[in-house]
Amino acid sequence: MQPTRGLAVKLLLAAAFLAVMIWLTIAYAPAITELAGNPEHLRMRILAYGRLGVLVFIGLQIVQVIITAIPGEVVQVAGGYIYGTWPAAAYLLIGVILGSLAAFWLARLLGYTLIKQLISEEKLVHYTSLLSSQKAYSVIFTLFLIPGLPKDLLTYIGGLTPVKPLHFIVIASIARIPGMLVSAYIGANLQERDYLTVVILSAAAVAFFLLGLFYRDRLLDWLQRFRVFQKKDN
Repeated sequence: MQPTRGLAVKLLLAAAFLAVMIWLTIAYAPAITELAGNPEHLRMRILAYGRLGVLVFIGLQIVQVIITAIPGEVVQVAGGYIYGTWPAAAYLLIGVILGSLAAFWLARLLGYTLIKQLISEEKLVHYTSLLSSQKAYSVIFTLFLIPGLPKDLLTYIGGLTPVKPLHFIVIASIARIPGMLVSAYIGANLQERDYLTVVILSAAAVAFFLLGLFYRDRLLDWLQRFRVFQKKDN
């Protein structure tokens, strides 16, 4: 395939994917968010599928990763409400891994043309340089561990970097486990009507999220200096 033709195909595929993603976001993201935000309703819907309910829930988590407009926390809390902390965390992890693989390879297939439509040029360049550094694994773990960062978008951006897919997915998924466990534990306690624990954990989670959001730029600057320092050191 000639370079010009290959570029044209990628542009068409990127445009088609964006069109589908925009349509899915407009048509389904609000409904999915609302459904996940009502754990009891979602529980009834999921359990109605019987043994296939687990697969439906994992599919919901996959969709949440791919459609970045859907908040991951509401799905995670709903999972804890339906299945309990540890089973929900396991199902969420499977969904995150599969969704991340899909997002990563979509980005790698469609390239820069796709991702620049999802995030500003400045942030895209900044994140790409961080994820492409010699200490990329440490950077990936830090970015996916800290609350308040766009983790699903970072997965798309990761597809533009030379990081090996398996390494990226494993490190990012491990870093996301603490957050998923806390959210699932909140959901489990909500189902048990232990509202005091729910309030305390929710307040702590919101506080960490706001701290991550507030100090995000400082964290990114520190990671950038860390990357440059390591590069000079080597």
